[in-house]
Amino acid sequence: MRSRRGPSGRGWPEPGAPDGPDLRDVRGQSSAKRALEIAAAGGHNLLLIGPPGTGKSMLARRLPGILPPMSDREALETAGVDSVLGNRIELSRWRQRPFRAPHHTASAVALVGGGSSPRPGEISLAHHGVLFLDELPEFHRNVLEVLREPLESGRIVISRAASFAEFPARFQLVAAMNPCPCGYAGDRTGRCRCTSEQIRRYRARISGPLLDRIDLHVEVARPPVVRFGPGAPGGEDSRSVRERVVRAREIQAARAGRPNAHLDNRGVAETCGLDSPQQEFLEDVALRFNLSPRGCQRIIKVARTIADLAGSRRIGMKNMAEAIAYRGIDCGPARE
Repeated sequence: MRSRRGPSGRGWPEPGAPDGPDLRDVRGQSSAKRALEIAAAGGHNLLLIGPPGTGKSMLARRLPGILPPMSDREALETAGVDSVLGNRIELSRWRQRPFRAPHHTASAVALVGGGSSPRPGEISLAHHGVLFLDELPEFHRNVLEVLREPLESGRIVISRAASFAEFPARFQLVAAMNPCPCGYAGDRTGRCRCTSEQIRRYRARISGPLLDRIDLHVEVARPPVVRFGPGAPGGEDSRSVRERVVRAREIQAARAGRPNAHLDNRGVAETCGLDSPQQEFLEDVALRFNLSPRGCQRIIKVARTIADLAGSRRIGMKNMAEAIAYRGIDCGPARE
């Protein structure tokens, strides 16, 4: 397989035809597909919120197909995790990014690994791939809380009285949830009868620190009309989106050697500098909406990814406004 080499000298295989389901199959949902592309381009975590049947799972399952193909090093690391579990390496799936979707009844051990003889869990099996958590509030809270450390560090450490193990866990989290217990809050059908207190308790099942680590919060609304059949208009295919994602990743590799989502504090300061208007805009939003320093930093990373997709060297005001909107904040139209 041929490789293309970005400005940094890091090589990825030629994008070619993506494996798995195609993004073209998703009808409508242009804003959600835009968020999916941004998530892929910067390695950002993504939360999809919407009623049942609006395409949240369809979107999540198409993320691996628009991510850059794995390098040899990444493929070997992923195969190494499989080998610990005694799984055979399937050559037909070599360099295909893993997609793991554990059920919401999964235990903490199943998700992060463990046991008397520590073994890797779902987050390690999703290394260099996607971990999809559908029905996010239905997971036990203690199970979700153990995700916080590996989301930051990209690894999981399991200590037992007689053993110690460390497994890689550099996964991209995609989660989906309904807006309320019945699933139809805000739906134009008006069928939701949940009280505000029921909705508050439902959403409170997910802790603030975990939500703070998810860069993109996207509403997936029910489209007014969806056409099917041979004559129905299709959206952009995964191949075209993946080409833009690969170009953005090459820009990031040349600038910092890693995707924007993985930048540390120093990396953000060195590569995501804001001009005065953008800085003042972010500070004003942070004060008005009580954003945490981590939340502000993640907004900057997303804005940097949006600028990379546009081929811009500087983060513009529109890039910043779009990134802020993905935190569920409406700042109105932005001017450059």
